[in-house]
Amino acid sequence: MKIGIVGCAGRMGRMLIAEVLRTKGAKLGGGTEIAKSPAIGTDLGTLVGQKPVGVKITSDAKALFTACDAVIDFTTPAATAKHVEYARAAGTALIVGTTGLPAETKRLLKDASKKAVIVQAPNMSTGVNVLLALTERLARVLEDDYDIEIVEMHHRHKMDAPSGTALGLGEAAAKGRGVALDKVARKTRDGQVGARPKGEIGFATLRGGDVVGDHTVVFAADGERIEITHKASSREVFARGAVRAAMWTKKRKAGLYSMRDVLGL
Repeated sequence: MKIGIVGCAGRMGRMLIAEVLRTKGAKLGGGTEIAKSPAIGTDLGTLVGQKPVGVKITSDAKALFTACDAVIDFTTPAATAKHVEYARAAGTALIVGTTGLPAETKRLLKDASKKAVIVQAPNMSTGVNVLLALTERLARVLEDDYDIEIVEMHHRHKMDAPSGTALGLGEAAAKGRGVALDKVARKTRDGQVGARPKGEIGFATLRGGDVVGDHTVVFAADGERIEITHKASSREVFARGAVRAAMWTKKRKAGLYSMRDVLGL
């Protein structure tokens, strides 16, 4: 299966290249970077410290989608919006790990899924997706007698807050309770905010150091507290999940899927 990677010279892109190279049945179909990147023209194997594979980095993302069976995207919301259009036009499977997507891009993803297989998830880690499934189930069982708080911590360079994964956990909790997250979410607290409303889903965001990604969902009631946590110590878990998702798309019907679909959760 030919897998392409957009934004391939970044930290995540390099991990994706290495993961494709060690995945049985997968082949690097190409990689792209922005036109002014010094990585343009570099062999993808050489980029990750391995022997040359005969495929060089280009800036032509549209051609990449034509040449590949699936493309993995961990770029930026603006770039992802363009890649969705390329996937739709070529009918190429697209794996989206980009976070902070605006509503318009999510609409584009849904529209493109009529023509192509799209897998979009706030986090590609197997463990995080188990956490998402557990969060939804616990929220359904415990109902609003338990206050839900979602705590996340990432490295100092992360741009969006709360993290896409934290918001995904909030969506899972809200789904378990049968409510819309935007109706019950509290993303900041400062000053005299008053007593906590029943049914609220709160978020706390921490930033510092080189933390890859820590997420905890707290269910707090009178007399007891349940906490479920996932901690990522390497971005390799995201690359592994994304390549697994790309391989999973083979022979799938066009549609919008999540990592929970890929994992059978």
